[in-house]
Amino acid sequence: MTVEEPAGHLVPAPDSTPDEVLVAGEWRRGNGAPVETVDPATGRTLAVLAGADAADVGEAARRAAVAAADPAWRELPAHRRARLLHRIAELIEDGAGRLCALQTADTGKCRAETLALVHSAAGTFRYTAAVLETAEDAVTPARGDYVTLSVHEPIGVIGAITPWNSPIASDAQKVAPALAAGNAVLLKPAEWTPLVALALGRIVHHALTEAGLPAGLLSVLPGPGRVTGDAIVRHPAVGKVTFTGGTRTGRGIARLAADKVMPVSLELGGKSPTIVCEDADTEQALAGVLFGIFSSSGQSCIAGSRLFVARSRYDAFVGELVDRARKLRVGPGTDPDTQVAPLVHHAHRDHVAGYVDLARSEGARVRCGGAPPEGERYRDGAYYLPTVLDGLPHSARVCQEEIFGPVLVALPFDDEDDLVAQANDTVYGLACGLWTRSAATAWRLARRIDAGTVWINTYKQFSSATPFGGMKDSGLGREKGQGGIRAYQRQKSLYWGTAATPLPWAGS
Repeated sequence: MTVEEPAGHLVPAPDSTPDEVLVAGEWRRGNGAPVETVDPATGRTLAVLAGADAADVGEAARRAAVAAADPAWRELPAHRRARLLHRIAELIEDGAGRLCALQTADTGKCRAETLALVHSAAGTFRYTAAVLETAEDAVTPARGDYVTLSVHEPIGVIGAITPWNSPIASDAQKVAPALAAGNAVLLKPAEWTPLVALALGRIVHHALTEAGLPAGLLSVLPGPGRVTGDAIVRHPAVGKVTFTGGTRTGRGIARLAADKVMPVSLELGGKSPTIVCEDADTEQALAGVLFGIFSSSGQSCIAGSRLFVARSRYDAFVGELVDRARKLRVGPGTDPDTQVAPLVHHAHRDHVAGYVDLARSEGARVRCGGAPPEGERYRDGAYYLPTVLDGLPHSARVCQEEIFGPVLVALPFDDEDDLVAQANDTVYGLACGLWTRSAATAWRLARRIDAGTVWINTYKQFSSATPFGGMKDSGLGREKGQGGIRAYQRQKSLYWGTAATPLPWAGS
């Protein structure tokens, strides 16, 4: 595998070859089908991995259960577990340049974005370490002659299944709190983008070995979801699954989890409204809408893919938006001038193009884009132009279904009730952006829109300290925040008798 590497060295140095996976602390070739990962900017094969199959998952799960139960890990004081998380963050930061280049090659994303994702991953480990050091159990009010305690214990083995659109940040968002809670983790990265998860696995493996902790606490198991992911969800040693990805797959995981009576957390799809009110600051709203949909090439669950503009401003605002979208710079993620990078895979580019063709058949006006860019520079890549559609009713499929690409659908609204009715007319409820100068309007709309996150006069800002998740078909549960660790633990109640006399059935 050849990946351009800027200055900076990954610490520790890779201790496996590019075709190996991590099975309970052991680097080796998987027993499953080959997993090919391709540079979306060129179509060039980066690596072919021997993926993990059900047998690999079974071995990883069994050894993970042993590692999770090892007193060296289970009884490790919180401050020492936090020290491990800080060490992982340090190693991520030391290797930021290489991790950034690796992710750009694997996903096609712009370097600025992949570097931000690497630092986000390090920040997640640091924040989680801080929460772990300050987490408290409780002495609850007693109603008799006893002391009552509420304590939290690890679940055991966690299955973490992550998406291809922001690998290392998504990986950290699951691995950090799961380890902090005292669990072992089976991490299954997306089949299209496994390389950064494997690099993170090397870092975590190094930190565990350095600290003398059980090697089986982390496995990284690339492979097809229908094989590797399914085996993780079904394995009896796995006590919880956390999944980020498509709603259809999330429903299937939820059904399997119900059969096991196993908790799940699901961060699923979105069709997020982005709202420009009549009093919105034009420049602020234009920049926010463009960034909200076209950054990450629209490959984001929280992309602002449905634009609602007050009817009195609709024509002027959308016209200016289209002019600016045409000027966005499309190119490879390695070019520092690129604003819209290629999509993750040629098959996904074709999927996005299919939705635009569907919109045309439904009567949409393609205001800009609507095709791959032309020219030698783009010939072999999975590129697609920033696209703005309008002229459709809100019932149209492209207004209702998640496209996951650089495609924006614009619609007018007449008043606040009309806006809320349209914005909430979707199975999703993940995010929302709104632009207004009125605090009262912002408050009313933020409370009325069905969304787990609402951005006001900004978009796509994140904090490790702020819970994130969706409503309706956008998922179950929350990640991040002070409750993030508790999501990977089981609560136990203890009663400690203090009565001077025995219970009445003590006998004579």
